[in-house]
Amino acid sequence: MRLALFDLDHTLIPLDSDHAWGEFTVALGWRDAQGFAKANDGFYADYKAGMLDIHRYVRFAIEAVRERGLAAAQKAHDRFMHDVIGPALREPARALLRRHQAAGDTVVIVTATNEFVTRPIARAFGVDELIAIELERDARGEPTGAIQGTPSFREGKIARVEQWLAARGLDWSRVQHSTFYSDSINDLPLLEKVHEPVATNPDARLRAIALERGWRTLNLFE
Repeated sequence: MRLALFDLDHTLIPLDSDHAWGEFTVALGWRDAQGFAKANDGFYADYKAGMLDIHRYVRFAIEAVRERGLAAAQKAHDRFMHDVIGPALREPARALLRRHQAAGDTVVIVTATNEFVTRPIARAFGVDELIAIELERDARGEPTGAIQGTPSFREGKIARVEQWLAARGLDWSRVQHSTFYSDSINDLPLLEKVHEPVATNPDARLRAIALERGWRTLNLFE
């Protein structure tokens, strides 16, 4: 297997899909604008600083879905895909994915954003394999606000990729070549694990590490 792993937010799309979904729910009138924006921006700042409490954030981020119900939230997400995500699906990112697919690589999006927000985005990119934060569901299939299993965040991305490989009877030793594209210092553990780390639209700290270690740097949105 040749494995091509991709972060999503600010790597394949020039925005944070979780943050954008939160702002979209505010625009729908589902959240108090001032209070929600302050909290949402605070969590985003923690993420960029590498200090995010992922369990607190997911509970916060999925609150609108819990309150409105999954059926209403899915209808809203269809609009979100059309209005917000569609314009963010840029050709350089699409072309990069297509090159790996044409080469026969197994392409997987590995994101710290939850499955509700990201699965339709992966499909829009033509990527079937998604490793995202899985949401715990109640007996009716509604999200509880908790995370199911290991969150695909920081070191958890390695664990989740290893689980994904194990489900296919594989481990890292059976991967002929692995590449990981990411913008974020939060993804340093998985970047260090693969054969070929690619700092993609990197934040300042990741850019400095990539320069120091001689990693390839890619800018998709310039």
